[in-house]
Parts: sequence; C-alpha cells; structure tokens
Amino acid sequence: MISTILHTLTDPRALIAAVGTIGVIAIIFLETGAFFGFFFPGDSLLFTAGFFASQGYVSFAWLLVGTFIAAVIGDNVGYAFGKKIGPALFKKENSVIFNKKHVERAQKFYEKHGKKTIILARFMPVIRTFAPIMAGVGRMNYRIFLIYNLVGGFFWTWAMLWLGYGLGALIPNPDRYVLPVVLVVIVISALPGIWGFFRETRKNAI
Repeated sequence: MISTILHTLTDPRALIAAVGTIGVIAIIFLETGAFFGFFFPGDSLLFTAGFFASQGYVSFAWLLVGTFIAAVIGDNVGYAFGKKIGPALFKKENSVIFNKKHVERAQKFYEKHGKKTIILARFMPVIRTFAPIMAGVGRMNYRIFLIYNLVGGFFWTWAMLWLGYGLGALIPNPDRYVLPVVLVVIVISALPGIWGFFRETRKNAI
C-alpha cells in the first residue's frame, strides 16, 4: 500500500492518471506553497500533463490557467509563511519531512541572486519551494515579490506545459517516448541541485 502511494507521488504519469486536471493544479500549489511539498515532481508533472493534454486526456486550457494561478498563490502562501514564522525554521529539528539543509540552501541561493531568485528558483526543484519562504523571512518588499512571482510563475508553468504539449503534438506515436522524455526532464531539472551539491562538497574539502 505504502509503495503504491509513493510510486503514484513520484511518477508523473501515475499522478495525472490518478488525480486529473484539478489534481495537477492542486499539486503545483502544494509544491510551491507548502514547505513539505518539495518532493512533488513539479517540472516533470507539468511536462507530462502538457503531453497528455496533446492527446486529449486532460484540458490544456484549464492546465494553463489553473497551474499558473496555483503557482502564484502557492508562492504567496510561502511568502506569508516565511514572514510570519520563517525564522523558527532555522531552529526546527530535522524530521522525515523537514530538512534544515533545504532551508539553508535556499537562503544561500536567495542571498546570492536576490530578487531574481523568485524567477530562477521556479526551474529548480526544492529551491522553488523554499525561495518564497526566504523572501518572507528577509521581508522582501511585497509588491516587488508579487511582480517577480507573477513573471516566474507564468514562464515556469507555461514553458513546461507547452514543451510537453508541443512534443506530444509533433511526434508520431508519442506514447512510446513519454517515459524517456520525462526522465530527461527530471534529470535536467535536477542538474542545478547536483551541481550545487558537488560544489559545496568540493568547497568543504578544500
């Protein structure tokens, strides 16, 4: 039972088949608006949803509108959370769901890239969950945050959805390619995190 649930949560195709359009929208909100949502496969989920929409399984128009709104609201929730109780995160002990290293990693990224983090983080798993929280902790001007949030949310959701939709519409017999392409998307989206890990490891070794 547990293995089935974990498989559904981590396999974009299984997720979309299980929850449909509304579920995809809800998961995008959770990944961006709840600090425990970092384990959801946002990039690959959006890509696969766009792919399935090209085959008529889900509504592409609803995905475009719904995921964008969910991503923007999710980041707003994260910002409010960080502004209200964010500092307590640095004192919180590690648990199965929470890992302080995720918060510290997002903080370093935010300090390095500033306002651009709200846009750049959209394309980086884990970072995109904690970046708005760090913006709230740092008391970033809300109007500025909202502008970057809208831009980042739009480009992330629409880019991933259109990429999947376009591929599904252009390639003959696309079903045979969906799994390899999704794996490629997962690997590409994970590269920034992998690079950051090796860079930190090399820095600590010196």
